[in-house]
Amino acid sequence: MPVHDWTRVEDGIYHDFHVSWIPEIKKVLNEGLLPQGYYALAEQHAGQSIADVLTLHASPTPQEPLSLPPDSGGTAVSEKPPRVRRRQTFEASMVARRRTLAIRHISGHRLVALLEILSPGNKDRAQHVEEFAAKVVSALDVGVHVLIVDLFPPGAHDPQGIHGVISQRLALSHAAYDLPADEPLTLASYVGGVNIEAALEHMAVGTALPEMPLYLRPDRYIEVPLESTYQAAYRGVPLFWRNVLEGPPPAAS
Repeated sequence: MPVHDWTRVEDGIYHDFHVSWIPEIKKVLNEGLLPQGYYALAEQHAGQSIADVLTLHASPTPQEPLSLPPDSGGTAVSEKPPRVRRRQTFEASMVARRRTLAIRHISGHRLVALLEILSPGNKDRAQHVEEFAAKVVSALDVGVHVLIVDLFPPGAHDPQGIHGVISQRLALSHAAYDLPADEPLTLASYVGGVNIEAALEHMAVGTALPEMPLYLRPDRYIEVPLESTYQAAYRGVPLFWRNVLEGPPPAAS
């Protein structure tokens, strides 16, 4: 099933789909995709922020947030690099290290990764874009890995897409990110820690979602089945709005 043009519908319709997609991803993660010792929770607080999905490891959070959880599975990067078309590295020498967010969870277990699916409200104001980018960068700075899914095209406040804003913050640079004009939607998986890496895919409306890596350690990841979970959530969209999303494009004015 191709990705739909969610700009055709009201924000509340996408929000309804969004809150259905998150449990589908969480279910897949907890039904065997995550290695032993890891688990996922939906819509949880991380520090002062709320994340769509948290991935945690069932061991106490250490005093040093960059220490690694035990190696209990996942695909080794050295054996099978993630299948993405773009990569970007932000070395420690490029980045002013800002330890501004100490991420903890009420369980006391180690927070490993965040998964965020953007909504229109994340991009409707400059302040909201900056707040989202700051949350991602702060998590990466303390060694938490992040996967973001943005099914909305660039707007006035993220003209090179949400990764363009994040990459400028990471590199402390105003250089514009080269977002493909014909593939304006963004999937980005970040490796947190001293040297931050980004695995990137861009896509257009009407194409299928690829699997994206969600890192558990800098050297290990799992592949999140975005397409199958998207389909499962989409089946719950009311028929009226599915017809709007799947209908012919609106006539040019």
